[in-house]
Amino acid sequence: MLTSTVCAAVSAAGLGIAALTAYRKRFLAATRIAAFSLIPIGLVMTGVIDWVTNIVFKPTVWAGFGVLALSAVLFMISRGVERRRGGIGNRKERKAVAADRSDAVAPAASAPSLGAGRGAAQPAAKGKAAQGKGGAPKDDFSDIEAILKKHGI
Repeated sequence: MLTSTVCAAVSAAGLGIAALTAYRKRFLAATRIAAFSLIPIGLVMTGVIDWVTNIVFKPTVWAGFGVLALSAVLFMISRGVERRRGGIGNRKERKAVAADRSDAVAPAASAPSLGAGRGAAQPAAKGKAAQGKGGAPKDDFSDIEAILKKHGI
């Protein structure tokens, strides 16, 4: 009840200011002021003001917002923990995935692609370079050499 009275007073004051502005021959500004001053009374007439005051002044609504906030925080914590673990549930599942990874082999590879680290891959690369002095690696770079020669580099 009090909110509708306050909104009606604000609208009346705004319309009064709009009338004074129109009296000074500033019709465009007066029209804008009148439009803004009609908003509060329009909100009261549609019931939006009562709805907002019911939300703001009820403790159960604020408790509901608190529960929603708690839910969001718990969800974010669980997602953070899941990302740190790698997204897999228990220890048995992690071991099964680790076993699957050790058996991973590329389709045309002679050795596992995920098995050994950097140290084991380097001797194989040296061996391929020694074998392919006149073979495949030189063919791979022939296209690049042709492009560079074409551009004068």
